[in-house]
Amino acid sequence: MGLDTSDDAAVYRLAPDLALVQTVDFITPLVDDPYQFGQIAATNALSDVYAMGGRPILALNVVAFPTDALPMDVLADILRGGADKAAEADVRIIGGHSIDDREPKYGLAVTGVVHPERVLRNSTARPGDRLVLTKPLGMGIISTAIKRDVADAALIDRAVRLMTTLNRDAAAAATEIGVDAATDVTGFGLLGHLREMTEGSGCGARLSFGRVPIVDGVHGLAAQGIVPGGSKRNLAHVESAVSFDPRLDSTQRLLLADAQTSGGLLLAVPADRLEALLAALRGRNVPVAAEIGEITDDRSGRIEVRP
Repeated sequence: MGLDTSDDAAVYRLAPDLALVQTVDFITPLVDDPYQFGQIAATNALSDVYAMGGRPILALNVVAFPTDALPMDVLADILRGGADKAAEADVRIIGGHSIDDREPKYGLAVTGVVHPERVLRNSTARPGDRLVLTKPLGMGIISTAIKRDVADAALIDRAVRLMTTLNRDAAAAATEIGVDAATDVTGFGLLGHLREMTEGSGCGARLSFGRVPIVDGVHGLAAQGIVPGGSKRNLAHVESAVSFDPRLDSTQRLLLADAQTSGGLLLAVPADRLEALLAALRGRNVPVAAEIGEITDDRSGRIEVRP
């Protein structure tokens, strides 16, 4: 598995009962605290392995840092944050590579393992599946608010806690109950990643905006125009494949396209397993367990959004 359906990571079969999961992701700072930035970046990179149903085991640091502009203890804090989050995930960081760059960047190249028959894909959803989301939206908007110095401490704390929550437990619930398809919601926003799922699966989808969890305070920020350019581009890119109910305003549409960092898993689960999945997610204290819509029998891959 590779690029064919824009899946979250590559999977390479080594033996009938063993496959490698490979991914790489790195980001620029979203918060001022370097230790928290390292944690967020590592959590974000590990997520792709969880989205494939895999277990991450090894990682390499990917670092860009302005050695002539920032003290080296800032870099040490970034790496410590990443190392601590990797340790929480039982992942060993075994090396890496760094370059001198004007803007700090950090992330991980991650190797995981998975049984070939237990791989989760984004292209195997079926009509009638229910859609479940495991983290609320709003990280892109909050990151922009932080950069503009208009985010209060409580909102920043909430965002950091969400972005540093591993998707390990959500993935464990998904594999235990058995879902048809999975992906993580990151840079392309909920609509963008759902569009990859519907297009790859040859199905459509129906969302209920009122069921989509959004961090408290984010709607107000978006209404003030505090929205990252990436979220606006996401909406423009996917808009032709989405039918919005006319009662949904421009702010609500942007929220569904908000570019996430270290977002939750989007799971397509058979209707008869929905309650079991929700119970399993709640039992593992996943941030949210929200049923937000369903997969439809629309081979065009079109997404319908209702209030």
